[in-house]
Amino acid sequence: MTRVPLSPVEQQVYHFLLDFLSEHTFQPSVREIAKQLKIPSTKSVADLLASLEKKGYVEREAGRSRGVTIVGFAGGAGTIPVPVMRAEAGHAELRTEDHITLDRRLVPADDAFLVRATREAAPAHGVRLGDLVLVHPSSRAKDGDVVIVRTANAVVVRAMTRRGATLHLAAPGQGEDFELGQGDDYVVLGVLAGVFRTADGGRQRADGSDRNPDHASDSK
Repeated sequence: MTRVPLSPVEQQVYHFLLDFLSEHTFQPSVREIAKQLKIPSTKSVADLLASLEKKGYVEREAGRSRGVTIVGFAGGAGTIPVPVMRAEAGHAELRTEDHITLDRRLVPADDAFLVRATREAAPAHGVRLGDLVLVHPSSRAKDGDVVIVRTANAVVVRAMTRRGATLHLAAPGQGEDFELGQGDDYVVLGVLAGVFRTADGGRQRADGSDRNPDHASDSK
């Protein structure tokens, strides 16, 4: 399941946790968070941490002042863990399969995620089959924007135009245009924010699995 966007104050707390952990071997206490961010009460901090946990950004250990774990975090200062999502047949929601730590300047929003292009390449948008595309889910897509769309269990990258109740998706440099409407199984995941290519020499299958069983994942 994709993550819920953060409010401005939740984002401040989350980024402080990321940067504090990158400089120390432990997380800040509730009082330290309140002092750093000028939050008037420790209860307000506790409520913010509870909201971050509910939205999937952290996990907490009850009864411990420093009992916060950042989900997927493995980097240094100025970085952020970005979920790698996967579309599976028979499941409406995307599933988290991993996290990749990226420079925060490359990530448009805290709820951004990565997903692999699995149905077709999109040369017009710099995307090869099997690339990881960075999705900005909270950005409202406008006509002409390049969007990532889940159709059944496939993920495609195409420029979008709305035509009434129909979504027109332009051919991305190969193939043909097609349209999606009522009754079709699809979700617009968000706007294209970046493309990441693994150094596996193109051995990734379109469904995200590896053609070479001895080949280790490059995502960690």
